Amino acid sequence: MSDLWTAELSSGIVEYVDTGGDGPVVVFLHGLLMDRTLWDEVIPSLSARFRCIAPTLPLGAHRHPLTNQGGLSLDGLAATVVELLDRLGLDRVTLVGNDTGGALAQVVVRHYPDRIDRLVLASCEAFDNFPPGLTGRTIVTAGRLPPALFGVFMQQLRLRVVRRSPIAFGWLTQRGDPVVRGWLDPVLHDAAVRRDAVQLLRSLAKARPTLAAASENLAKFDRPALVIWAADDKVMPPDHGRRLADLLPQGRLTVIPNSYTLLPLDQPIEFANAVEAFLCQPAS
Repeated sequence: MSDLWTAELSSGIVEYVDTGGDGPVVVFLHGLLMDRTLWDEVIPSLSARFRCIAPTLPLGAHRHPLTNQGGLSLDGLAATVVELLDRLGLDRVTLVGNDTGGALAQVVVRHYPDRIDRLVLASCEAFDNFPPGLTGRTIVTAGRLPPALFGVFMQQLRLRVVRRSPIAFGWLTQRGDPVVRGWLDPVLHDAAVRRDAVQLLRSLAKARPTLAAASENLAKFDRPALVIWAADDKVMPPDHGRRLADLLPQGRLTVIPNSYTLLPLDQPIEFANAVEAFLCQPAS
């Protein structure tokens, strides 16, 4: 069973779940306008053998507004991840990232390669796909609005028909709308979180070169790596999964059917099985 904790970092308070235990440590990174609950159906399948940690990063669904917005960029968020590892006394971990969490994982690998033992990238932004697809472009464009008007825009997502549309989460998950609805509560109800979200989106609008450099840098990551891609992904190009696996010196590719981008929501058991099989294989 996971316990919920908080860590006061240089940017502010970060919530995280931690299953504890003595097994190898696996850290899970979620995407934009999401929180740690992305992993709620994955972690129970892994926690018997691994210590699983899933933070809620300041990506627009966080419930503790930041006290310092200086880290609201891909580079800054990568530093936040490593600061959390430092706070928990963790040296080297397996990093698992889905959606924008996968982009963030690539940036962590670029700047802090010695902190990562193994890497799992799951249907995520890579190379020039940033912001990704119609969904990403719509949300990042909305970040140009002042925070109050951004809040008005986001109010539309109260309606399921809007949430399920291609401009929102409709092309990200086939089955996860109840979870998505919970992710929206902070940005709908907290002006300070909306302020953080707008600042983040304005930074991400300029982040394509950062991600492109991080993706190409994966050629230097000579440790075990798994790329998991959704067969029916409409936002992350299928060829990017193969391209990432080929770029990683020890990369391998697993494709999971009947899922959109958010594999942990659409196919949590198959996703957890793929991660467990990878983690249990000896390093070459």
